[in-house]
Amino acid sequence: MQPWTNETSLQRIEQTSTEALTEMKQQVSQSSYTQTFHLQPPFGAAGKPNGMLYHNGKYYISHEWYPFYSQEGLSYGFQYESTDLVHFEADGSVLQPDNRFDEYGIKGGSIFVYQDNLHYLYTGEGTSGDKAIVPYQLLAFINNHHQANKFPKPVIENPPERFLPTLQDPKVFSKDNQFYALFGAQTEEKQGRILVYNAENPLSWKYVKPIKTKLADFGQAWTSPDYFTLSGYDILMFTVHHEDKQIHSGFLLGHLDFERLTMNHGDYKLLDDGFGFTAPQTFEDEAGNRVLIGLLKAHGEIEELNQADTAPCLSIPRTLSIEQGKLYQRPHPAYTALRYNEETALGYANKFTKQLHPYEGEQFEMLIDILENEATEIYFELRTSKKNSTLITYNTHSRLVTLDCSESGALPNEAYGTKCSAQLAKPLEQLRIFVDSSSIEIFCNNGERVMSSRIFPDKNSTGIKAGTESGQVYLKFTKYNLKSIFG
Repeated sequence: MQPWTNETSLQRIEQTSTEALTEMKQQVSQSSYTQTFHLQPPFGAAGKPNGMLYHNGKYYISHEWYPFYSQEGLSYGFQYESTDLVHFEADGSVLQPDNRFDEYGIKGGSIFVYQDNLHYLYTGEGTSGDKAIVPYQLLAFINNHHQANKFPKPVIENPPERFLPTLQDPKVFSKDNQFYALFGAQTEEKQGRILVYNAENPLSWKYVKPIKTKLADFGQAWTSPDYFTLSGYDILMFTVHHEDKQIHSGFLLGHLDFERLTMNHGDYKLLDDGFGFTAPQTFEDEAGNRVLIGLLKAHGEIEELNQADTAPCLSIPRTLSIEQGKLYQRPHPAYTALRYNEETALGYANKFTKQLHPYEGEQFEMLIDILENEATEIYFELRTSKKNSTLITYNTHSRLVTLDCSESGALPNEAYGTKCSAQLAKPLEQLRIFVDSSSIEIFCNNGERVMSSRIFPDKNSTGIKAGTESGQVYLKFTKYNLKSIFG
């Protein structure tokens, strides 16, 4: 529970002059790091996803929105609409912090359909009777004019006994003709948990109990919960906040006994082995695929860049599947509609690193197929110049794929790591890589492992190189430029 504050720094977008808003938009549009095929608001910072749905021929994607960038500032709910998941229109701020239960911000939540209307169940930060800032669980439905009609009182006000007042990020789903909502929570001993509520009517929620897992003492708090089934498996997703301020987003795969709310599962596994991928949520697309989108952000402050340069964005959508008992993530097939200017190359790479011509670019998709491999280690360099290089390494013996961002460009001020690795179950056959103005997402072996990071190279860093430590490798490169998702 936070003490009451009256800071004037909690600016409201409604009270900002037209001139100031124009200047903020120009700062984003003129930044060389503004994304082209990732969802990002026209100014300000995206926060964690808080509503994703396909309904009546349209996709609705929303996230927390910090118009003035500061995570301590006011947050709104920002929404986009699409008919195909690759061409979007920004609806703008659908949920605004405008009553005492959410006057300090719109936080995590989810969107669902009730009586054929879109509804948001979300966490608002407001003031309690003793003027403390506390979370409330609030309900709103969206009318035909894209306006939110909020119900006047919280549908859940206080946490259950033995839990701290940090209940947040409700994820709503239906099962057996009932609504269920999962909430991220903390015990009084500061242990993360997921709490379950149910309702026949979304105005009247009843607490059931926590989901029992094998993770009795794992992180101080769990947030952004999600639950779904794939190929006979139950998947429980959540983001873990550790005492040392590390944040990991992952999942449990197994079987959930819904009557006892006890889950039999394997180890907690990361959804992304890179940097800055957090708070993912899922939904079903038009074809019934389970689709995941998370938040991509720089893992620390970068002094030489401004807030518009480093503002978080959403990841590209990933389809999920279970194959041989493992979770696979692949880029959503709709993204092939953004491709143009296909270029291919076939040949050997060896210990003499080669610049690939005419391969270069700032925003592209690249498929690298490894057809024959006699090399000890393979190197791929993207967004290269004399100053910058984002390096991907594959060690043939250990089957380890490593992303090295130490020379990718501007780096965080604090001593965050710049290398991350993913262990593959079988030899590397393909990398599918998406590079945008300030991000890289790498899908290994058709989605077996994924690594993502924000990167901030100079604008002239457009080169692509390949080489080996020793020995040679026979490669096929296929590269596509990618169009913008905003018209």
